[in-house]
Amino acid sequence: MSEESLALPPPATETKKSGLLGVILTFLVLSLLAVAVGGGSGILMVSSIEKSILEKHQAKAEEKVSTSPYSGDIAVRRLAPVVTNLANSENEWIRLEFSIVYKNVPGMNPDVAAAEIRQDVLAYLRTLSIAQIQGPSGLLHLREDLNERVKLRSNGEVKEITIETLVVQ
Repeated sequence: MSEESLALPPPATETKKSGLLGVILTFLVLSLLAVAVGGGSGILMVSSIEKSILEKHQAKAEEKVSTSPYSGDIAVRRLAPVVTNLANSENEWIRLEFSIVYKNVPGMNPDVAAAEIRQDVLAYLRTLSIAQIQGPSGLLHLREDLNERVKLRSNGEVKEITIETLVVQ
């Protein structure tokens, strides 16, 4: 055999280095591309979400301005205090001072409506027990029940009842 045929091929370190460098370079380029695409889509998503939140906030602000429950010709009338004993008790008394907020329309007689509402509130208070009106939730339920009764009694002409003083003894 000749020496030429027994000679080893040149070392492949240069091809391994250039191949490894190509893989690293390709990985870096793909990583930079992924960061750019992800960042761009993130910025687009954030801007679209921000835009939709601003639109909703502006719509709510416009809605609040335009749908006030006290728009138009509204009047307030203070009623005489209601004093009565509570249900199932001779010793527990309640005194309620309140006002009504109503639409000031030509067909409504506020004196008659006030008398009917006062009578209805008196009848309702006589059915309550002390346990039903204790605490903040009891007061909230009392107010909601009175508002519901007043709206039904006045056919929607009275908007709200405002409790000024509530004394239970």
